[in-house]
Amino acid sequence: MADMVVVRKEGLYCVPGQFYIDPWRPVDRAVITHAHGDHARVGHGHYLSAASGVGILRSRLGEIHIDGLEYGATVEHNGVRISLHPAGHVLGSAQVRMEHRGEVWVASGDYKVEPDRTCVPFEPVRCDTFITESTFGLPIYRWAPEQSIFDDINHWWRKNAAEGRASVVFAYAFGKAQRILSGLDPSIGPIICHGAAEPLNRVYREAGVALPPTLMVTDVDKADIKKSIVIAPPSAAGSPWMKRFGDYSDAFASGWMQLRGARRRRGVDRGFILSDHADWPGLMSAIEATGAPRVIVTHGSIPIMVRWLRQTGLDASAFDTEYGDEDEAAASAPATEAADA
Repeated sequence: MADMVVVRKEGLYCVPGQFYIDPWRPVDRAVITHAHGDHARVGHGHYLSAASGVGILRSRLGEIHIDGLEYGATVEHNGVRISLHPAGHVLGSAQVRMEHRGEVWVASGDYKVEPDRTCVPFEPVRCDTFITESTFGLPIYRWAPEQSIFDDINHWWRKNAAEGRASVVFAYAFGKAQRILSGLDPSIGPIICHGAAEPLNRVYREAGVALPPTLMVTDVDKADIKKSIVIAPPSAAGSPWMKRFGDYSDAFASGWMQLRGARRRRGVDRGFILSDHADWPGLMSAIEATGAPRVIVTHGSIPIMVRWLRQTGLDASAFDTEYGDEDEAAASAPATEAADA
């Protein structure tokens, strides 16, 4: 039987359905797993996403022709039954389930298996072939429970506030910023958000996600700035915008902070190991839960994952894609690069 999904120059293509999944070049019909810039791009004729992701996609891409599909609901296109299932990555993230002539494929997009307060938890989907990411596809990556990271961030903020120093956390504006906000203790002091994150905070709140009150820096008195925590994209580091915080302590929040070199490259005081991607045990448990005998690995630690999965008896191979990782780019890029890097 021919493969249901193949790689074309435009992106991952569902052959019988005649549509693309997270294409990187303009196409007529695109199913989008989530709104990060490497998966959701402008220029497609028609977009399909999870209903909870429509607001984010519009806020990032502008006016697009898009339909939203509730998780678990189905739509048929050229004989392929399509349904979207929670990926647990960010608000509106989804896995794409495709069924054609009794065969089922699932494209995961990006995912994590630890639940968080800002999106619907990951839902394993049984299938014959599973297309998985492998961003942190090495056994060294094992995340601590989310709450312990939030406790560390709040403790660091409280200590800095007591010493009269603002706390600045550099974090990706979509997804990571809102997840950090969801775990902050607002009794410590004001919470300031950079202009790149604040519009996305509004979309999250409109979707029913509980976030503490946030302020723009111009709304905060100079005396209170010293007690504040500031959530800003990596591109803000070294910018004139940062000067208004005076003597501050800074941190970077990313799974890549598990590597000492990544923290050194950023030159920050602290690294908080917080990722919106599955760690190694998470990847393995997600793959096993699909029951898929065949696994196709995309962006990340591809050769190691493929070799490991083959050793466990699975039919494993890889797709060469143009997806990246927002955290990886931000952790290693110069501070002058765009917030979506």
